[in-house]
Amino acid sequence: MANITAADVNKLRKTTGAGMMDCKKALVEADGNFEKAIEILRKKGQKVAANRADRDSSEGAAIAKVNSDNNAGVVISLNCETDFVAKNDSFVALARDMADLALGFDTKDAFLAADFNGISVQEKLTEQTGVIGEKIEIGGFEKLDAPFVGSYIHAGNKIATLVGLSAAVNGADVAAKDVAMQAAAMNPVALNEEGVDQSVIDKEIEIAKDQLRQEGKPEAMLDNIAKGKMKRFFKDNTLVNQDFIKGNKQSVAQYIKSVDADLEITGFKRVALG
Repeated sequence: MANITAADVNKLRKTTGAGMMDCKKALVEADGNFEKAIEILRKKGQKVAANRADRDSSEGAAIAKVNSDNNAGVVISLNCETDFVAKNDSFVALARDMADLALGFDTKDAFLAADFNGISVQEKLTEQTGVIGEKIEIGGFEKLDAPFVGSYIHAGNKIATLVGLSAAVNGADVAAKDVAMQAAAMNPVALNEEGVDQSVIDKEIEIAKDQLRQEGKPEAMLDNIAKGKMKRFFKDNTLVNQDFIKGNKQSVAQYIKSVDADLEITGFKRVALG
């Protein structure tokens, strides 16, 4: 039987993040073979992941990252089951490391298959499920490219957003962050009217018509009045038309024009937990 030292256990703990006792048991089972011990711990993670597959993982950390050129960004959420785990420093650090890696990929599937310190991201998630004892997964994954990209992470890592601007003008960094804060706080359904899905429009029109019928309005007037109500819906629910939260005497679009007359918002991405 191999002699398992404290140094061996500590090395395995640093490599996998597993607890000291779990590392010692794995090394004993592997007769001191380090790689085999890692495999034992990963298999434990697979078993835990299978047992917790149907659990709700609505807690976690939402992280937005932008590249050094400020022309691409990604926002992801690393999800877990409890707020206790979500607030753990090592969990948040893992979420940030994964967001750094995610910058290099355009799709969630490609990211999950990417190498993360010798194993795939998906394998790392399974490993951490075994280490932490909760379902750990990537929830949201959104990528944004633009001439200038800014980001915002709401306190507590519950919401993270990206905003794209049409040019890297003077003041673009402040403007992009301001609008990213707007998107986090006001949760717009789309950038502008053209971006609202037709099914959403149809549903809102029907809701408006039902309300008008209950108010006794004539059927012949419903379409025109409902269209008027939709203008209010677009104002409240599309990013460029919303009142700017840091100065509601202007819309978000007007705020952007005050930074630079030719500046426009090209897109936004938002990931929220819960």
